[in-house]
Amino acid sequence: MNQPLAYVHPGAKIARNVVIDPFTTIHNNVEIGEGTWIGSNVTIMEGARIGKNCNIFPGAVISAVPQDLKFGGEDSLTVIGDNTTIRECVTINRGTVAAGKTVVGNNCLIMATAHIAHDCIIGDNVIIVNGVLLGGHVTVGNYAVVGGLSAVHQFISIGDHAMISGGSLLRKDVPPFSKAAKEPLSYVGINSVGLRRRGFSTEKIREIQDIYRILYQKNYNTSQAMSIIEAEMEATTERDEILDFIRNSSRGIMKGYTGSV
Repeated sequence: MNQPLAYVHPGAKIARNVVIDPFTTIHNNVEIGEGTWIGSNVTIMEGARIGKNCNIFPGAVISAVPQDLKFGGEDSLTVIGDNTTIRECVTINRGTVAAGKTVVGNNCLIMATAHIAHDCIIGDNVIIVNGVLLGGHVTVGNYAVVGGLSAVHQFISIGDHAMISGGSLLRKDVPPFSKAAKEPLSYVGINSVGLRRRGFSTEKIREIQDIYRILYQKNYNTSQAMSIIEAEMEATTERDEILDFIRNSSRGIMKGYTGSV
């Protein structure tokens, strides 16, 4: 339902039952799926692709051009999946020539005032808490939670099911299933509560804990720990996901917490 006090560019493709509240602006080359609600004073700019049954709250700006001095005006996208909620004053920038798009997955909750920069890839069922800042090219895995006011350096990767403490500064990659806290950011355990909520068995959680004990608590360097994990731990989806994440880490993974100042 197009509210008469909203502006929708004739070139935008809006499903029939989308609700658009007053004083919202929707630019050309935008697509919005069925059942989505767009609150007042939202700005949706060129290149936005928004899925079904999303809720976008007042003040959000979706698909603005990147805050990247290398951006040359190239065509690019912001892709938002189905059933995602974007709260007040969130900003999500579209991609650059590097990746061509910024992606936010299905069933995500992006809380108020968070910023998602160009070429970020956010998985499904992710929670980005109030005031989080994601630099360009950040990857956030499925079911990850990034605590409020955290700042994530460009090109950082956060693994599936990871949980980041509020107020964290992320300069290194955070492996899957882990909890990260302290300064500098460190391993402080696995996200066992989250894993239980998502149906992981006690045996599977124990397996993940054993892997991280070798990686972080046995005084091995990362290469030694990975060799021992591969040699001594049964090959499972979770074991291989952890090892592959570490192998593919371009910035290196966070360290273990030592308790020293």
